[in-house]
Amino acid sequence: MELLIRMVKNASVAKYELQKLSAARKNQALNRAADALVRERERILTENKKDIERGEANQMSQGLIDRLRLTDERIRGMAGGLREVALLPDPVGEQLEEIIRPNGLKIEKCRVPVGVIGIIYESRPNVTADAFGLCFKSGNAVILKGGSDAICSNKAITSVIRAALREEGITEDAVQLIESTDRSVTREFMRLKEYVDLLIPRGGAGLIRSVVESSTIPVIETGTGNCHIYVDASADFSKALPVIENAKTQRIGVCNACESLVIHEAIAGKFLPELAKTLGAHRVEIRGDDRTQEIITCSPATEEDFATEYLDYIISIKMVSSLEEAISHINRYSTRHSEAIITEDKDAAEKFLNEIDAACVYVNASTRFTDGFEFGFGAEIGISTQKLHARGPMGLKELTSYKYRITGNGQIRA
Repeated sequence: MELLIRMVKNASVAKYELQKLSAARKNQALNRAADALVRERERILTENKKDIERGEANQMSQGLIDRLRLTDERIRGMAGGLREVALLPDPVGEQLEEIIRPNGLKIEKCRVPVGVIGIIYESRPNVTADAFGLCFKSGNAVILKGGSDAICSNKAITSVIRAALREEGITEDAVQLIESTDRSVTREFMRLKEYVDLLIPRGGAGLIRSVVESSTIPVIETGTGNCHIYVDASADFSKALPVIENAKTQRIGVCNACESLVIHEAIAGKFLPELAKTLGAHRVEIRGDDRTQEIITCSPATEEDFATEYLDYIISIKMVSSLEEAISHINRYSTRHSEAIITEDKDAAEKFLNEIDAACVYVNASTRFTDGFEFGFGAEIGISTQKLHARGPMGLKELTSYKYRITGNGQIRA
């Protein structure tokens, strides 16, 4: 507990130093950190191998192992993300609005850093670099609490970044990692509202629920991804099949992977056999409702299946008789992350876009695009599924608040 208090106090000091840094200075430090990650990649991969071996010994699922695994390409991708963030406009100080009152007061609404941001996350060591990059560029100090399954990887990545900051003459406490794997330390961290301005959980439903229910620090909820694709009566199969294949099988352990399909009955007889062949090539287990089972051989889908984020080679299918039924089903089981429609009907597309309640809604495209890098944000801190402050991929602007700067000339209130 003493070490944790020292960390948050150090972050509270660091946040004021970071707010003073120019965009050029921050960009130079980000590029140095990116170079260091590539230079030290063998060391990082060696530490990551320890995490992978421990995960396999503990019979971690294939999807979670995929989230945990680093490769040369993924480390270069992490470095590329930092360089991408360095190229983005600095949001700090941006004027959002200016008001001149009748009494001559000038009121400016400007972006400012949040301050100290805590991030609690699971399995994915790339989050360590992404979180640092976005928080640093937006002028925030960040305290990271990764999962015990990735502790060796996270320690190595954080160490490399802190050394790069030190070489730049910038406080290393811009990024700190809580290395304790004791859950009681995490619980204490979530209650340090005096020092931490914002807490962002990134992981599975259990982690997110625990943080939301236990934290006294304001929380931005990044949700799980029970993402749907609805294949409409007018769908072009040459679009639908590749989109579903990509959304389901490109990476199974990510929150923007497709977990649920909704199929219009008008095309089900022709489409489902082709779909079963496409997904069968990847050994995806299909769990379908009664009507789906009448057309293809598959496992029966339960109510729980329709609400499940599998993070595995499993997908549920619901057959519907109308667009309205599809929208109703998706809104009922959605986690408000990413939902898609495959259709050639412009009116159906517009209705779907307007009536689906999710952070990201797609027409004729894979849900896998819900990602800060793909949206041009450089990286992301998570996908917010709530509606206050931020929604969808959270980039630089979502990690700022604002303040009003008021300039007068001696005005007094009557």
